[in-house]
Amino acid sequence: MKKWILAARLRTLPLSLSGLLLAGFIAKFEGIFRNDIFFLSLLTTLAFQVLSNFANDYGDAVKGTDANRIGEQRAVASGLITKKQMKIAIAIMIVVSLICISALLYVSFVPDYLNYLYIFLGLGIASILAAMAYTMGKKPYGYIGLGDVFVFLFFGILAVAGGEFLYSKVFRWEILLPAASMGLWSVAVLNLNNMRDVENDIKNNKITVASKLGFDNSRYYQMALMTLPFILSASYVTMLPSKAGKLSGFVFLILIFFANAIRRKIFAVKNPKDYDPFLKQVAMLALFFAVLLGYSLVGFEFIDTLIR
Repeated sequence: MKKWILAARLRTLPLSLSGLLLAGFIAKFEGIFRNDIFFLSLLTTLAFQVLSNFANDYGDAVKGTDANRIGEQRAVASGLITKKQMKIAIAIMIVVSLICISALLYVSFVPDYLNYLYIFLGLGIASILAAMAYTMGKKPYGYIGLGDVFVFLFFGILAVAGGEFLYSKVFRWEILLPAASMGLWSVAVLNLNNMRDVENDIKNNKITVASKLGFDNSRYYQMALMTLPFILSASYVTMLPSKAGKLSGFVFLILIFFANAIRRKIFAVKNPKDYDPFLKQVAMLALFFAVLLGYSLVGFEFIDTLIR
């Protein structure tokens, strides 16, 4: 069991939940929150994340990328799990993911919104394929510098805007502001990972934004990724009705002080391997950002509802 927990990479799960948590907060603010959609959406994204982690573990091992990596040990590359076992686990997680997304879409769109059901089913299948294609296959997009784009779209735009649509059945352009914020936080974690592994990635012909920008410029890119979410989300709050536009609507901005402290430490790093401790810090910062932004909108009422 321990080796499968290792392969599931538990420390990545809070970040994957952040976008759907924020979507739930926004739905509560809009008065359209539903418990069944909320919990099924979280279960679905957890299944997708574990599938992605299994596929990433397998894909990097096959290509030899994880042979000399820094950070957490990888299950297949280290021999804890065989390639055959991991392929079976990936197949199981595909089935689990399909069951979860089907249940979520059923409670969200049946029987009155069947046209949306087919669209989101297509997006769900696309998410499964994207989770696998990051490092698996002959031309994985994670190896040609497109990882940042896909992470931004799936963990930001689709998670928040798509997650809120499950409740509202209506698309509003302003939702792209918090959605982009969470997408940028997710890219910030990915970029830190790539900054840490940049030397190993170059040796294995893995192209990332960090490897293209270089050691110094990738740090400036990281600063932008950790700054823009505050600007975008503050703009979103100011666009909302007056009950969210009071001083309490900007509670999440307190995290700027923590973000600044982490950014200074990142700039002080001289050896890429020393970026590893910041991965968890930035991932947790993204989670707190989602929760505090949600609290900025609805306060403790949403949390009380969950407890009851």
